Amino acid sequence: MQPDPATRPEYVDAFAEIAARIASKLASVPKRLLPIRMYVAGGAALHFYTGERVSEDIDAVFSRRVALPENLEVAYRDADGAARLLYFDRQYNDSFSLLHEDAHDDSILLTLDRLDRSVLEVHLLTPLDLAVSKIARLSDQDRDDIAALARHGLITAAALRKRAEQSMAGYVGDLERLRNSVEIAARIVQDASPNKPGTRRSR
Repeated sequence: MQPDPATRPEYVDAFAEIAARIASKLASVPKRLLPIRMYVAGGAALHFYTGERVSEDIDAVFSRRVALPENLEVAYRDADGAARLLYFDRQYNDSFSLLHEDAHDDSILLTLDRLDRSVLEVHLLTPLDLAVSKIARLSDQDRDDIAALARHGLITAAALRKRAEQSMAGYVGDLERLRNSVEIAARIVQDASPNKPGTRRSR
């Protein structure tokens, strides 16, 4: 897929530079182990889908254990001239997120300039799995992100509820709290959806 037209090109370039730095250190990996897949979640994935919220960090995991290189941060200037920094979050772990067992298999390949896809493929969690991944924590930022995906017509309440319930099958712990969070997230989607009852679609 190509990034949403509303994405900021300076951000996309910075993201692509970090991905290219990772790929450059993987070129000597045996061909039978390539390509390595990088699965992106969080605000970075949200920005590629919606153009909203420029995240300062990249939340991602890989299809194999990767010894990451140094210098995975890029300073850049936004369109308004403001200095910004994008960095790869080495502490990110999706083990504590609500995530469907097929989330990585269903992820969407992102096309980036200057990136050798025979070495590194960058995938985004689908909008649905991205929304589900935000349910476990459901902070104010997570709620805003779920609403953004709904406003862009990328998810529905019914699909979110179904995917989240399927995801919980592989979890143990306080599932009642998760179920309550799923219902809250579904209501957020309903309220933000451009197709909710009573909302007229612009022509």
